[in-house]
Amino acid sequence: MSITSTLTPIRPIRVEGRSRLAVVGVTVVAALAVWALLAPIAGIHLDAQQGSRIQVGVGSVFFASAAMAFAGWGLLAVMERRTLNARKAWTVVAVIACLTSLGSPLSSGIGVGAKLGLASLHLVVGAAVIVGLRRTALSASERC
Repeated sequence: MSITSTLTPIRPIRVEGRSRLAVVGVTVVAALAVWALLAPIAGIHLDAQQGSRIQVGVGSVFFASAAMAFAGWGLLAVMERRTLNARKAWTVVAVIACLTSLGSPLSSGIGVGAKLGLASLHLVVGAAVIVGLRRTALSASERC
């Protein structure tokens, strides 16, 4: 009599409710909400000087926040395939990228209100992406 094993290798399974697409949506909604509070409601002109004068509008906020969320998602997916402890490494890279991104609004914003408003948009998008995508990543022990 021989015993055969029908066990299949266990692959990491994402926890339900940890949807990366939902993180993208929440990021965009949060950025648009902050923009709505700053520009139309508070009346702050979110203008920047980058070669020419740029007024940051709803379309710019929508596309930039979605692009950053998808970029974070892509980087996390690549790091999950290439490194053992992707969650920790990705978080460090994402925090550094978020802090580095503050240089642009603080240096090119026109006026104190615009500088602080644009910096707050960067921080909201960064926080939503970092916290949201970090929760979707499997830890090193969950992946092994």
